[in-house]
Formats: sequence, C-alpha cells, structure tokens
Amino acid sequence: MDNSGNTLIGLIAGAAIGVALGVLFAPEKGEVTRKRLAEEAEAARANLSETANDLKERVEDALASESETLESRMERLLSDVSYKADDVISALEKKLAELKARNKKLQKSS
Repeated sequence: MDNSGNTLIGLIAGAAIGVALGVLFAPEKGEVTRKRLAEEAEAARANLSETANDLKERVEDALASESETLESRMERLLSDVSYKADDVISALEKKLAELKARNKKLQKSS
C-alpha cells in the first residue's frame, strides 16, 4: 500500500509539473492554451480517479483476504477449544466417578 501511495503522489506531482511547464512554454494563443490545459487537467483527473479506484480495490481485496484469514483462525480456535472442553469435561466426570466410589467405600466402612 505504501508503494501505491508513492505512485499516486508521483502521478499528481507529474501532472502538476506538466501543466506548469505547458503554460510557461506555450507558444500558442491564450485561448488554445486554456483549451489544452482544460484537456490535460481532465486527463489528469481521469488518471487520478482511475488510480484512486485501483488503490481502493487493492485495499478492499487485502481487507477481505485478511478477514477470511481471521475467520478461518477463529473457526480453528473454536474447534480446538471445543475439543479441549470435551477433554476437560471427560476428565472431570471420571474424577467425579472416582470420588463417588471413594465416598461410597468410606460410608460402608463407617
């Protein structure tokens, strides 16, 4: 994304320099120069708009990709937690059964 930002700044700077040089060295009448400047400004605007849209699409794609990665990680984590919870519950049930058996044995011996 940093590279795209530099590209965008370079395009804007290049367009501005081109327009300024065009005005300074224009051998034509003012009317012709103004028309040419308007055309160049429109071309620069269209180019800038296209670059901005491209950058926006790249950012959206990157965010969507990261979101999918995050979702898959969350699913994997929840699955692991579920298995661990089942293991803990099984261990607790086994311990409870042992304690009940011990308690029953103690009650018989009393």
